[in-house]
Amino acid sequence: MTTGNDFDRYTPSEIEKKWQEKWEADGVYKAVDKVEGKENYFHLTMFPYPSGDLHIGHWYQYAPSDAHARFKRMQGYNVMQPQGFDSFGLPAENAAIENGEDPRKWTNININNFRRQFREMGGAYDWDRELATSDPEYYKWNQYFFLKFYKNGIAYREHGLANWCPKDQTTLANEQVKDGLCERCDTVVVKRALPQWFFAITKYADELLNFDQMDWPEQIKTMQTNWIGRSTGTTIGFDVSEFAPGEKIETFTTRIDTVYGVTFVVLAPEHPLVEKLTQPSHKAAVEEYVEQASRQTEIDRTSTEREKTGVETGAYCINPLNGERVPVLVGDYVLATYGTGAVMGVPAHDARDFVFAKKYGLEIRVVVAPPNWDGGELEEAWIPVGTQVNSGEFDGMSSTEGKEAIADKIEAENIGTRTITYHLRDWLISRQRYWGTPIPIIYCDDCGTVPVPEQDLPVILPDNLKFEADGKSPLTKDPDFLNTSCPNCGKDAKRETDTLDTFVCSSWYHLRFASPKHAEVPFDKDEINAWSPVHSYIGGREHAVMHLLYSRFFNKALRDLGFVDFDEPYAKLTNQGMLIKNGKKISKRSNPLNPDPVVEQHGADTLRLYLMFLGPWDQGGDWSDSGINGIRRWLTRIWDISQRDVSVLGETGSDEAEKSLERAAHVATKRILADMEVFKFNTSIAALMEYTSELIRSYDSGDISASSFRSSVERLLLHVAPMAPHVAEELWQRTGHTGSIHLELLPTFDESLTVSDTITLAVQVQGKLRDQIEVAADISQDDAIAQAKAAPNVARHLEGMAIVKEIYVPGRLVNIVVRPAN
Repeated sequence: MTTGNDFDRYTPSEIEKKWQEKWEADGVYKAVDKVEGKENYFHLTMFPYPSGDLHIGHWYQYAPSDAHARFKRMQGYNVMQPQGFDSFGLPAENAAIENGEDPRKWTNININNFRRQFREMGGAYDWDRELATSDPEYYKWNQYFFLKFYKNGIAYREHGLANWCPKDQTTLANEQVKDGLCERCDTVVVKRALPQWFFAITKYADELLNFDQMDWPEQIKTMQTNWIGRSTGTTIGFDVSEFAPGEKIETFTTRIDTVYGVTFVVLAPEHPLVEKLTQPSHKAAVEEYVEQASRQTEIDRTSTEREKTGVETGAYCINPLNGERVPVLVGDYVLATYGTGAVMGVPAHDARDFVFAKKYGLEIRVVVAPPNWDGGELEEAWIPVGTQVNSGEFDGMSSTEGKEAIADKIEAENIGTRTITYHLRDWLISRQRYWGTPIPIIYCDDCGTVPVPEQDLPVILPDNLKFEADGKSPLTKDPDFLNTSCPNCGKDAKRETDTLDTFVCSSWYHLRFASPKHAEVPFDKDEINAWSPVHSYIGGREHAVMHLLYSRFFNKALRDLGFVDFDEPYAKLTNQGMLIKNGKKISKRSNPLNPDPVVEQHGADTLRLYLMFLGPWDQGGDWSDSGINGIRRWLTRIWDISQRDVSVLGETGSDEAEKSLERAAHVATKRILADMEVFKFNTSIAALMEYTSELIRSYDSGDISASSFRSSVERLLLHVAPMAPHVAEELWQRTGHTGSIHLELLPTFDESLTVSDTITLAVQVQGKLRDQIEVAADISQDDAIAQAKAAPNVARHLEGMAIVKEIYVPGRLVNIVVRPAN
């Protein structure tokens, strides 16, 4: 049965803006700290950098995440989903340099555009909590935390080598160097000696290796574990007082059992002892080598595919265990930023050292013998466990025993110590840029380094400064900013002109969302405790060893200073996959795709659903311009079926039809609730599509009651609402409801109604599938086998055969084993 209803067509442009304005006017998504009878739920997606437009890749991150936040609200939680802007950073400054625009003006234009697009997306954001990190009322607290860290030994200044991007004219943290290149502009990164500010993240290295309180993807935990890089070994000093009085070369090794096999020591080109130890006859060669090394990336210097090189210094050091005098070389494969910046060369037991020793004619001495070693030369380095030889008093021990015994001796004789070392380095937070948080430090000739008094915060970043072609920050040339007076003595002084790494802004922004309007404190502790840690945090896995690691460190530092009472910032982390088009990642810089024309043509709900239907969200999807049409057709079907004339249906329907529709409803709800909980949007939509088809079939049959149809439509709209909020709200009102659908609870299901009365059995003969039969779900084994043998295609294959065995796997299959009857 069909009907000739004359309702209007589904036109997204006529309904979406209306509901966006009404939701905001009614405060539907405004979060309060406590709602009686509801549990708080902090749902947060990594906030964006505002540059230009939101592209489709942004939508792929934010629209499904928003659907999940809406889902949790309709589950009965008191949900807070805020939005803000990570608005300091290089793009704004580069735009200012290239186009002569003021970074603040450029940033604010982009923020306004992003805000508009987030609203057009139908995001359920509490805009009363909005923040932008470039606002003084926000970055004041960056400065406040810096001072607290400084006073407690967590922030410090040190002169040392830093990663330097020649194009962006700024330092980079190790995590911002990708394959030896600046992560933003792909310029080769070089090393430069500069005074820098650091956060002592390494103080928390061991604690950062503990993930017990976190529901995070294993991949992210593994990436952080590898980046922190905890190694247990021994530090031992090699005396060089013959060439540099009072000095030792400190080396770290995880293989102290091989120390008697040291035949050379290699220093990093940047090691401070290189200049002191290099003998006059070797000076020119060493200086040339060091200069060449400074022009290479760390990734090139440490590549396993690259031949290792070195140069002699002419100096020697003393192995404290056997008193041998071994040569000191400089090698670019040793990094000053890892370990002690020096390595002991044991060529018989290290593949890299073996090749190096062969190249430069250095001794290769076996001190850990392989099984059945005959005392001859090795063809390659022996790495595994063996027997100590040529190792003095330790000869005959297994190398495992030798490792402990030799370490004991080293500590007893005070020539070294057992040591734990890390790949992780302290977080370099200085940036020689303008568009960032000014570091609140003053330099006085008499008083030295002086922190800005807390009552004088914020140190305001001046506007409308002129950028010149030399690439230097305009802060270094602005007398009004640069010149100040010392807070201690009142004499003339200079301000620090470095600004903070923008990752400082994003390390604690989630805390500010809990109490964004406080002017006297960064956040209220009671409000923080009401919402934290973040229950669900969503963003890309590319932030594993930057933002996500920094935020964990920041939280632990704030905990130790008494600001928060919890150990981890984000209880659960979900990573979305990558959206690609034509085989390339969709991004603003390389493969942009503007959502505005798509929204104009198809509507925000269609775009939201299409992005969620592309495939498993955590695995990413492949955009197709034509694929979106199928989603639009499905929404049109929902629009149509929801407004069908129920007067053509009777007050009662047939038992079979009613039961069939009821079961379809409960099966759909069970699937959707389970899948939405774990971000499986594509399968949730597939379940809704099947349910929509069942609704249409049931209506057209005319065998269901009007009340069953109405309740089934309600169930459909409630499930659609988190993913397609505008059309669900419009149809909710059109079907006679008052109040927002987004304040309703999701449907529930009866488990007993999701169990099918029938099942499908596969029937095999000799292990080959011959048929499939539908049988009663509670069928007995005998009946299942009987019906299987009676199936026409099975019976044909049993002709002329003797049955040897009948196998029944309940609920799945029947397999009949046969042999020829003769």
